[in-house]
Order: sequence, then structure tokens, then C-alpha cells
Amino acid sequence: MVWTMGELRSLKNIGKVVEQQLNLIGINTIDELCDIGSKRAWLLIKKMDDSACYNRLCALEGGIRGIRWHDLPIDVKKDLKQFYDENCHCND
Repeated sequence: MVWTMGELRSLKNIGKVVEQQLNLIGINTIDELCDIGSKRAWLLIKKMDDSACYNRLCALEGGIRGIRWHDLPIDVKKDLKQFYDENCHCND
């Protein structure tokens, strides 16, 4: 697949800023995002942007699934919340 600016922005929940962050961590295509997954992508974003929040994690997962993050299944949201709580280091 040939990378073009804005490809990731074509996904639901992914705007210009998140696309730029994904590009900075080496994710330039939808296929690359799908391959790495939302959790690993979020961890890499979190390393450079400490403000990366639970909503951004859900947005990445929703983008991969092609749905608004609000519409993620409850069990997926619970799994992502547990992952976030284990990795956010918010109270360190």
C-alpha cells in the first residue's frame, strides 16, 4: 500500500493530531495500525505524549474496527480500561 497523508484520518475517531502522533511512532498506514493494534500504538504514543488518555486508546481501537469509539462493545471497553489502568501510571 502506498502511504498518503491523511490515510489514517480516513478512519473513524482519528483526526489530524492523532494521525501525526501515529506517523511519529512509525505508523503511516491503516494496515500498519491494524498490525500493531490499538494497545501497542497507544503505549508508543503515551511515551511521547503523557496526556494520551483512555479515550485516545478507545479511539484507536474504534478506528481499527471502523466504528465510533462510543460504540465499542462493553467487554472491549472493559478490557481497554483495565489495560489503561495498568499502563497509564497516572498516580506515579
